[in-house]
Amino acid sequence: ILTDEKFHSRTIILNRPRQLNALSNFMNCRLRELYLKWENDNNVNVVVIKGIGRAFCSGGDVANVCLLGNSDDYSNGARYFWNEYIMDYTFATYKKPQVALLNGIVMGGGSGISIHGKFRVATEKTLYAMPETGLGLHPDVGASYFLSRLPGFLGEYVGLTGTRLDGAELVSCGLATHFVYSTRLHLLEETLAKMETANPNIVDSAIDGFSDKVPVKDGSALHRLDIIDKCFSKETVEDILSALELESKSVADQWLKSSIQLLKKASPISLKITLRSIREGRRQRLHECLIREYRMSCHCLLRKISSDFYEGCRAILVDKDRNPK
Repeated sequence: ILTDEKFHSRTIILNRPRQLNALSNFMNCRLRELYLKWENDNNVNVVVIKGIGRAFCSGGDVANVCLLGNSDDYSNGARYFWNEYIMDYTFATYKKPQVALLNGIVMGGGSGISIHGKFRVATEKTLYAMPETGLGLHPDVGASYFLSRLPGFLGEYVGLTGTRLDGAELVSCGLATHFVYSTRLHLLEETLAKMETANPNIVDSAIDGFSDKVPVKDGSALHRLDIIDKCFSKETVEDILSALELESKSVADQWLKSSIQLLKKASPISLKITLRSIREGRRQRLHECLIREYRMSCHCLLRKISSDFYEGCRAILVDKDRNPK
C-alpha cells in the first residue's frame, strides 16, 4: 500500500498490480489503520483510494485464504475474513468523504473498500463482478446488504450469476455514484486535493464537474429488469433456473442463455446460501449482514457441509483448469 499526501487530501494506492491488487491480510489491517488515523486528523478533508495497473482491486487474496484454511488450524483463514469485514465496516461508517476511483477491475473484496464509501467513481475501464458462487463461496464483504438494496431483484441476479457490469451499468443501478472518463481522473484528483472542506455536498459537486452521463449499452441486463424481477423473485434457485429456461423457450435472447449457463457453472450450494443471504440481507442492517457473512465464510472454511470453496479455488485460481469437480 502506497500513500500520497497533498494539501487536504490523502490518497491510498493499492500496489499489487501482478495480483490485480488483491487484498492480503496485511493490506486489510493497514487500510483500516490509515483510515482511522486520517479520520482524526483535522488537516484531512477527503480520502481517495485507487489501484495501480488494470485493476482497482480484484478482491481478497482468496487463493492464500484457501491455503490458510487447508492447514489443520482453520483460524488463520477465519482471521483473514474477520479483518476484512472489520475494515469494510470502517469504510461504511467513516465520517469523512471518501472517493473510490474504480478505474479497472472491481471484484469481490474490491466492493468492500468502495461500495460502502460515500463516492464511487466509475470509468470506461470499469469491470465489476461478484463472482463468488463460481468459487464455492458467497458474495460477502457486506454484499448481502448492498445487493439486496438494488432495484427489484437485480441483486439476486448479480449475486447468483456473477455477471459482469461496466461503468455505465454501475452508475445506472446505483453501485457507482459518478462516471468520469479515465483521461480526466488526474484533474479530478488535483481538485479533490485542494478541497478546503469535508462537506460531502461540496465534494459531490466537485466530482460532478468532471462527470459525464453515459448511456447503458443495448445488450445490458438493465434493459431486462422485468424479466429479472419475474425470474429472480422466485423462492428457490431451482425455480429461478426453471423460470429462465421457460423464458428462453419463448424469447430468443442470448442474455437468457448466458444467465442460465452462469447459474449451471456455479456451485449449487453456493447458489442456495447466496440466495438466502441476499433475502435475509433485505431485513438486516449492515453490521448484522457482516456478522452473518463471517459465520457463513467460516463454515465454508470448515467444509463440514461442502468442500466447494477449496475445489473452486483450485480450479479457478490455482490450477486454472476452470473445471471444478
